[in-house]
Amino acid sequence: MTYRYYEVSLFILRIILGIIFLAHGIQKISNFDETIKFFESMGLPGFLPYFAATVETGGGILLILGLLTRLAGLGITVLMIGAILTVKLQAGFIGGYEMELMYMAAAVALIFSGSHLYAFDNILQKYWNKNNSDN
Repeated sequence: MTYRYYEVSLFILRIILGIIFLAHGIQKISNFDETIKFFESMGLPGFLPYFAATVETGGGILLILGLLTRLAGLGITVLMIGAILTVKLQAGFIGGYEMELMYMAAAVALIFSGSHLYAFDNILQKYWNKNNSDN
């Protein structure tokens, strides 16, 4: 019974984190010229707006689907480390990087745990196991 609570908890975490990042990614893409200007105003490299928009949008979709969950979690973790070190750190913990740290912690939890309930990763794993057991 406890294991089921664990799976439900991770499912909720995965879906909510996916929705948050998908929303932020869509916001970046829909105002991409402004996103580029914002990154440039901070003196950040020109590839970063593309990386951030891709990780947020793609990672959000992958988390919601439960597809390549660990990879999506890794991308979000890298993005949050970058956001903390380049933008948020100087503001301190409260009002600075506490949310990015929480997002990173959730993403790291999903890297270690994987998808679990209602995930396309489970379908792929069953397919992989079936095809590899035939050999």
